[in-house]
Amino acid sequence: MSVPSVSSKKRLLFIFTVVSFVMFCLIIRLGWIQLVNGEKYKELANSQQTRDIPIPAKRGIIYDRNGKKMAISASSNTVWVRPSEVQKPEEASKALSSILDLDEQETYEKISNKRYGLVRIARWVDDDLAELIRKEKLRGVWIAEDNKRFYPYGNFASYILGHTTDDNRGMAGIELEYDKYLSGLPGRWIKNTDGKGRQLSFSSEKYFAAENGLNVVLTIDEVIQHFAEKAIENALEANKAQRVMSLVMDVKTGDILAMAIKPDYDPNNPRVPLDEELKMQIDAMENDKKLEAWFKMWRNPIINDTYEPGSTFKIVTTSAALEEGIATPQSTYYSKGFIMVGGRQIKSWRWYNPFGHQTLAEAVANSDNPVFVELVQKLGAPTFYKYIETFGFAEPTGIDLPGERNSIMYNINAAGPVELATMSFGQSISITPIQLITAVSAVANNGKLMRPKLVKELVDSGGNVVHRFDDNLVRQIISEKTAMQMIDILESVVSETSLAYIPGYHVAGKTGTAQKVIDGRYAQSKYISSFVGFAPATNPEIAVLVIIDEPNGFSHFGGVVAAPVAKEIFEETLKYLDIKPKYTEKDEAIYTRQEVTVPDVRNLSIREASKIISNSKLDSRYGPEFTGNENAIVVDMFPKPGAKVFEKSTIILYTKTNNEIPSSVLVPNLIGKTIREANIIVESLGLKLNITGNGFATNQVPNSGVAVEPGTIINVEFNNDTNGNRN
Repeated sequence: MSVPSVSSKKRLLFIFTVVSFVMFCLIIRLGWIQLVNGEKYKELANSQQTRDIPIPAKRGIIYDRNGKKMAISASSNTVWVRPSEVQKPEEASKALSSILDLDEQETYEKISNKRYGLVRIARWVDDDLAELIRKEKLRGVWIAEDNKRFYPYGNFASYILGHTTDDNRGMAGIELEYDKYLSGLPGRWIKNTDGKGRQLSFSSEKYFAAENGLNVVLTIDEVIQHFAEKAIENALEANKAQRVMSLVMDVKTGDILAMAIKPDYDPNNPRVPLDEELKMQIDAMENDKKLEAWFKMWRNPIINDTYEPGSTFKIVTTSAALEEGIATPQSTYYSKGFIMVGGRQIKSWRWYNPFGHQTLAEAVANSDNPVFVELVQKLGAPTFYKYIETFGFAEPTGIDLPGERNSIMYNINAAGPVELATMSFGQSISITPIQLITAVSAVANNGKLMRPKLVKELVDSGGNVVHRFDDNLVRQIISEKTAMQMIDILESVVSETSLAYIPGYHVAGKTGTAQKVIDGRYAQSKYISSFVGFAPATNPEIAVLVIIDEPNGFSHFGGVVAAPVAKEIFEETLKYLDIKPKYTEKDEAIYTRQEVTVPDVRNLSIREASKIISNSKLDSRYGPEFTGNENAIVVDMFPKPGAKVFEKSTIILYTKTNNEIPSSVLVPNLIGKTIREANIIVESLGLKLNITGNGFATNQVPNSGVAVEPGTIINVEFNNDTNGNRN
């Protein structure tokens, strides 16, 4: 056996040293990986092996105060894909895009991108489509249960409910304000798999169930909301208005019973306007402009916008004067049609025929501006501002809706004599509708100001009350004595000649007609007409506010266009609440009034026309263009000559051509309508209804589409067969 040479030994020693060094390095590296970076690589392995599937929580239901579901979460499906598990992305994208009606190229890009661990392909997939996908048995594709927000009544109460985003998060209204309660907590489904998606034998599957959201019970009454929406829908059409709004509040608790705004939108599809013209405009916009248009469409003007209240604000001025003792309801004033303030002439609406001597109660009924200027001058700026704050106009009401806006008014140090004078009758101050009805409700509630609210309580899925929102008394704004005096005054305002008068129910209220402010200036021929009131005056239960933005019908006065809408809401709501009417002798006299025919006084002087109208047992009122010249010639009138009206009805006489007065109207189609629905439609068009029978309308004369004069009687036969066809 040969002895290894020295060179061989050196080579063996070198190889041994190198191998030993390499082994030592590998041992060090292995130790570094296991001991120092062990947790890091363990997390990486877990992330590659772990499949974490989100389980969405079911969003809580929104109920009205009587338990009717106004917003629910309907079960649906979501299609998920794990790109690393998809073996044939071309086939998978083709199958999915075909079934779900998706763009095939976009679907392929999502599926083939291995950088994403989990990709959502489609949400809210119907069960039949989900079943078709399951039959394809696509590797790496699975379907998880999901929930879609659904509003059973469509656009009903949309500005109260709001809507949700595609991710089921609150976007507007109650959905946004109470999102943290409604949304719940999502669950997870966690399991370990190998590279082919097979569950590892040593792993443990974990399922964390989702915690569903709480249910929200509103103060809204679905029936009263229906009354309000129906009334303002008719008013929107009859007055060709820009917008019509209404609020109904429980004066004792501050509960909002109805909040209606027209036009509105459907929260089931919030990005598609109901108005076709607006839809076309938005479709043509750039993306950023579309977003602006959507937010404008979703904006709640009752909460988020301000307006000049006009004469309805005289309730505040009168209350302050009575509370401070500078006037009583019987205090007398002399109005010459205008008053000079700071070198500026402030006129009464009837400056051409001044009211002269009148009591404070009569001045409120006459809505005579100079009297209220005189009152605020006696009060002084500090005291007047104190009552503005006390009535709640210096701060938001705190209603539980997002984005409530505060009022806009002059700082007390910047309010000069003219600004103070105009604020006394509701100009130079902008408030929100919710602030106004809250303040007026306080007058009806013996001077107690309640915080308005829209949510009564939060309940869990078992019906258990988790939290109840109690009534919140903010403060006493006026004494009970002053409140009672104001109730009497406001009831006298709504006399038997008012279009808001309801025999037996003693409605109290005030109308307002304010010139609209656009871009900081008063816009010509653009008005906001309103009525705010409460009933019954003997024991107030509900307050109603109606606002008509830019009426373009035959009149723009609040007493003519807004008061009848409030009357309709009052009448139906009071009967629904089972509040019994209490008739007075005056009410009985109203019931015994006879129907008379409107005489033709066109081409006569105002003096002659007024005399003939009076002899016909009717009242007359002059158009806004009348300057006080009794020799002015009547060129038009409303209602038209020959129309049948009741005694003491008011006939408006125009001394200048008014193209807005309809010379004829088309008879509507009443077939299938109830008596109440038919009556509302007919009255909104200035027609009369003659009823035969009960139930649903089956025949009418004249037929629909026939042009007739305002005041024409439509004879309608009703049938008790409730199975009849309704339009």
